[in-house]
Amino acid sequence: MRLPFTKMQGAGNDFVVLDATRGPIELSPAQLRRLGDRHLGIGADQILIVEPARTPGVDFRYRIYNNSGDEVEHCGNGARCFVRYVRDRGLSDKPVLKVETVNNLIELRLQPDGRVTVDMNAPIFDPARAPFDPAGLVPREQNGMPWWPLALPDGSVEVAVLSMGNPHAVQRVADVDRAPVGVQGPLIERHARFPNGVNAGFMQIESRRRIRLRVFERGAGETLACGTGACAAVVAGIRAGLLDERVDVETHGGLLTIEWAMHEGLDSHVMMTGPAEPVFEGAIEL
Repeated sequence: MRLPFTKMQGAGNDFVVLDATRGPIELSPAQLRRLGDRHLGIGADQILIVEPARTPGVDFRYRIYNNSGDEVEHCGNGARCFVRYVRDRGLSDKPVLKVETVNNLIELRLQPDGRVTVDMNAPIFDPARAPFDPAGLVPREQNGMPWWPLALPDGSVEVAVLSMGNPHAVQRVADVDRAPVGVQGPLIERHARFPNGVNAGFMQIESRRRIRLRVFERGAGETLACGTGACAAVVAGIRAGLLDERVDVETHGGLLTIEWAMHEGLDSHVMMTGPAEPVFEGAIEL
């Protein structure tokens, strides 16, 4: 099978994007891994498949796969690339798009400067919906934000647990460059208290309006940026009283801006703005 593709990136988080609007594309886990392989395939953190919407009033559906071949629920950086892709290919000329994922409905807006704003919906704090098993744990409350003690082989860390449509465990660190992301990341990702796995975030707060962030993504390892991870970190910091309601997030791949109006309620939607760029196009034999 000869498969056309577009390679895209958002803040260094890179994607292979496939157009299934004119016909279905069904790929095996092995084929998805081939696409994501940086030596034997195209190379990407995730693979995005653009499909027709299944719900009235919705513009598109898209599916998200890690380069491990596993389907996941949400990807903020991927959502921004999605907007650029459908606009650049003439699939839609709408300035605002409604898009359904496997478990969510999101709204995407292309800004005049080429950046994309994504309505990431409201954060979910209920541990059962992350899902996270807190049995026997006593959290430290900070301004209403619980920080849960998580036992690791080399000690214990405190994490804020929430969902942005996918699960996140965020910890504060003094210096993100020296944080043990490569050691603790996979331990947290596969921790028994997260039955579906979790994205592990390491947040350094520089000021009330700026943080630095690294994320060890579930099923993908550390990436240059993670949109939902940036949202989760900022939301945790705002709810803990450590951050203002508009925060710039510095990642290895670039800058994201996250806004959450907590003063309007915990069910306020999180808005993420950042870049999305095509890299190259081609076709691959699978």
